Amino acid sequence: MDHRLARLRAALAERGLPALLVSAPANRRYLSGFSGSYGYLLVTADQALLFTDSRYTLRAAQEAPGVAIRQVVNPGRPFPALLAEAAAELGLARIAFEAAHTTVAEHRGLSQALGGGVELVPAEGLVEELREEKDATELATLRRAIAITDAAFTAVLERLTPETTEREAAWMLEVAMRVGGAEAVAFPIIVAAGPNGAQPHASAGDTPLGSGRPIVIDMGARVDGYHADLTRTIVLGEPDARFRELYAIVRDAQARTIAGLRPGLPAHEADALARDYIAAAGYGEHFGHGLGHGVGLNIHEGPSLRRSATGSSAPLRPGMVTSVEPGIYLEGWGGIRIEDLVLITEGGCEVLSQAPKLSL
Repeated sequence: MDHRLARLRAALAERGLPALLVSAPANRRYLSGFSGSYGYLLVTADQALLFTDSRYTLRAAQEAPGVAIRQVVNPGRPFPALLAEAAAELGLARIAFEAAHTTVAEHRGLSQALGGGVELVPAEGLVEELREEKDATELATLRRAIAITDAAFTAVLERLTPETTEREAAWMLEVAMRVGGAEAVAFPIIVAAGPNGAQPHASAGDTPLGSGRPIVIDMGARVDGYHADLTRTIVLGEPDARFRELYAIVRDAQARTIAGLRPGLPAHEADALARDYIAAAGYGEHFGHGLGHGVGLNIHEGPSLRRSATGSSAPLRPGMVTSVEPGIYLEGWGGIRIEDLVLITEGGCEVLSQAPKLSL
């Protein structure tokens, strides 16, 4: 974790900030290794203090050996009081806080405890931006999660029948991922048959998968906190002409995009690689969501590959892992979506997902 803290400290120094209070669980875990549900991490130029309660002090000592642990006790020694003690001890006059992850009530409590001697400064995206570029340890974990997801999809695919319901298929996929080594699913599995697939984020229900119609499956394993994300659209039986047409458009849009991904490409231009192709085929209004998103300790994180209202967006950088998931959705008929995770490399990108696709 030392190199991650070093990168954050460099970012703080560039902004003239003496300290950052980290409250987002994923950011706290990224910087310290601590996976408990409650805690705060205070990072200064030469200190890292982790505040948590008795439920997690032993876990914190095991998972975050490189940081000092201070125990929160309610009532008695609540976190705001402990932060005020630490600020006085370290001589802090200003502390940045994660504005996107701090409630009004939490801010009020911290302000009251710190008094007028310590200024709370809102900051956004400091750790999230660092997390966009995965290090070797993160990539190894993501590859494990992706491999488990691929294997589960492949194993379950051959067991599906037209009589299998969406909910049954989702459970089969979850069991296969857990048996394969996942600690949990990355998100509620989507299995959407026929017209249900017109909802990009449909919920699996009791609809049978049926024969000859599109079935959208969106799934992912979580391993050591890191998430995989995979979408395949399948058909049981013989696909009709519309399925063949739309599947080919989405497949080719994704392939065109993957071929064009490279460092320095603005995120909105990556989106346009697929969107312009689908629009030229006459289905632009039926592709409503963004092309892709980063994955890691959160299932949705930076970078965000989507249209930009200003015509500008941050460029892709080596080490980013993002989904590429174009789709077409027709109300009353269903949807087609194909999603792979890719790693941005120095020379382009590497496709990480290896689950089979239809060859029509």
